[in-house]
Amino acid sequence: MSSPLSPMPEIPVDFRAPPPSPVASGRRSTFTNDDVLTEFLEASLRVPDLVLPDKIFPKQKHLEAPPEVDFVALCFHSDDALRDVASDALARIGCFQLLNHGIPPQLIAAAAEAAAGVFRVPPAKRMAATRSPEKPWGFEEYHAGEEEGEGSEEFVWCNDNELKSKMEGIWPIGYPNFSEKMEKLMSRIEMVGTKVLPVILKNGTIEFVGGHEVGTLCCVYKHRRDNTSDRWANSLKYDVIRMLIRGTDYSHSLCFHVCNDSSQFHVYSKKSWLSFCPQQGALIVTAGDQTQVLSGGQYKHVIGRPIFKGEKEESISMAFLYSTQNTKNNFQTSRGRTISLGQQAILALILTLVYRVMIFVYKKLN
Repeated sequence: MSSPLSPMPEIPVDFRAPPPSPVASGRRSTFTNDDVLTEFLEASLRVPDLVLPDKIFPKQKHLEAPPEVDFVALCFHSDDALRDVASDALARIGCFQLLNHGIPPQLIAAAAEAAAGVFRVPPAKRMAATRSPEKPWGFEEYHAGEEEGEGSEEFVWCNDNELKSKMEGIWPIGYPNFSEKMEKLMSRIEMVGTKVLPVILKNGTIEFVGGHEVGTLCCVYKHRRDNTSDRWANSLKYDVIRMLIRGTDYSHSLCFHVCNDSSQFHVYSKKSWLSFCPQQGALIVTAGDQTQVLSGGQYKHVIGRPIFKGEKEESISMAFLYSTQNTKNNFQTSRGRTISLGQQAILALILTLVYRVMIFVYKKLN
């Protein structure tokens, strides 16, 4: 018989909080004045109206063509008056036109024709040779939405073994011919640079230390014809911003612009924007950052860009960035050596092994 005092079975207790009571749809806020709260929130969250200047670029100035300097008279006949003309042009506007330079027009035309093939490489294959901080050569990277309506494409070429390997992998038929034409033209440009630079600096010995000099390289541009004024203006502004941001990517002494059949040539600096009609067959010479330093700030570092408005759908221009003689000839030798993670791991294992061997030998000797 069970005892009357036997314990009762335990009943679990539910400690969950009761659900919230429903709120009637017509219930008003507990805030005393909804209008005041609404006005406060609208005033606090409102984005201020920013008043930007109408023109963010310096006003374009059309000037007479810069002086035409004869290469032979300047460098071989020691024409002091002509040297003063070139020096004055570099000090005022940062550029002059070089005539009688001795580079055959056929060589320039052949290099430009071969360079046009670079831009026929499909975009999907360009990723292997796209510019980056570690590889400052190859195709310019365009983000989504930039290619449509923009005025140019860019490819940076130099004598670099890694670039050669990458490009021969994605363009095996055309790249050897293109590279050969560019090497011949670059050698002639360098010959001109070695003669011109000491003359305008009034110094036979040129030394430049520091920076990220990479020797002579070439920026190849493909220009699209667009006679629509609005699109042309927007494209030009985009190019200006891009050039001003990236204008110091490559330290150089002089830039030799090969831009035959161009309608205009624009010269940009942080304070001015000048344009003129270049002489057919002339090399447009602009001063680089090294020249500005070597001249003690006398010469003006500028960025140049040709403009094409002719009948051709596409045009090619080239800008050779020439550096002084003591700079390196390729990117690999001008940059510091980078040690990969795998190499670091192997080095760590070797050091650990050497440490253990030394401890073992020390204990045996003692």
